[in-house]
Amino acid sequence: MVRYCSLGSGSRGNATLVADGDQALLIDCGFSRKNVLQRVLESECPVEQLQGVLVTHEHSDHAKGVQSLCEALDIPFYCSHGTARKMQWQSHELWRCITAEEAITVAGIQVMPVVVPHDALEPLQFVLRSRADRVLGVLSDLGSLTPHVLSHYRQCHGLQVEANHDPFMLQNGPYPPSLRARVAGQYGHLSNQQCAELIRASLWSGLQSVSAGHISEKNNDEQLVRQMLAQVLSCQPEEVQLLSQDEVSPWQQLN
Repeated sequence: MVRYCSLGSGSRGNATLVADGDQALLIDCGFSRKNVLQRVLESECPVEQLQGVLVTHEHSDHAKGVQSLCEALDIPFYCSHGTARKMQWQSHELWRCITAEEAITVAGIQVMPVVVPHDALEPLQFVLRSRADRVLGVLSDLGSLTPHVLSHYRQCHGLQVEANHDPFMLQNGPYPPSLRARVAGQYGHLSNQQCAELIRASLWSGLQSVSAGHISEKNNDEQLVRQMLAQVLSCQPEEVQLLSQDEVSPWQQLN
């Protein structure tokens, strides 16, 4: 049975643990090796079950602990050629090159890399299909919802998505104008409204679980996220599942 949890989500580090049976993989490792191993321990997933790390892009809150962790565990890491070039991983023996729209299998899970609009060299996000044919869509770090992205994230059984900022808080917050423009731009991050639009476009009878993360500590407020997403999910605001920067989330299981 496929299940997943966030080991932490936000501008100071991101990692998502996905397990199917007695095998598991990580999506991103934006924490130190020591920190992420502690979080894996907190999740109660045996570290020896980890079979590899999928890397979305080179930004440090997603990639800084990847090489150290994989070398310590002697497991491969998977990313685009552009990400590997930016991180100087091209000659690393544990690097495996992946390409958008070409599925691979890691830890018994079929992984489809999806190209997204973000200000990185060759960013990818991932849709994962378990051996029991359950589909998990993990999506963050993109500035716009292209038809291509929306087509890949339809009919997922589980969604872990980004609700990075509230536009009003961003424009009136502490960031300098250049950084505000970057975050709000077509290659930046999704707003609460865009997150709601994504979820609305992805609603179907098989959707079992939705969680939102990468929530800005300076340009967003959890209550705003809850109110926005509760309208789309037809639930109470307190029922909306939000991911924390500093805490491991509960496991979500896709039946």
